[in-house]
Amino acid sequence: MKVLSLIIVFFALIWIPIQGQSVIGKWKNTNEEGKVNSIIEIYEKGDKIYGKVDKIMKEEDRDRICTKCPGELKNEPVQGMELMKGLEKDGSEYVGGTIVDPKTGKKYRCKIWLEEDNPDVLKVRGYIALFYKTKEWHRAK
Repeated sequence: MKVLSLIIVFFALIWIPIQGQSVIGKWKNTNEEGKVNSIIEIYEKGDKIYGKVDKIMKEEDRDRICTKCPGELKNEPVQGMELMKGLEKDGSEYVGGTIVDPKTGKKYRCKIWLEEDNPDVLKVRGYIALFYKTKEWHRAK
């Protein structure tokens, strides 16, 4: 009986996709045409989740600064900018944080979650009052 239990546990562990089940990592941010604009790195800082612009794909845009961003982000380089801040785990989602759109300088309440059927797709939702927009980011390999 112990051998059978060990075999079941062994095979269960093999089938559990530990890697790829986390929001932590690098994600492709695309435009409306599906072209990758940037790579966003999502990481933990303490017990919260943050995201920064790891790489801007267009070489000519890599020196761009955020002239429209609020507060401490104003006139900071977009590449390397921490644009997602303070998300906390709530079930299968991360909520309670903010995200800044460097193109417009607008700051939104934010939540993120992995697509249920595909952990290589991250849903990113920005809110203003009752209105929201959800984007899909794809895991960068």
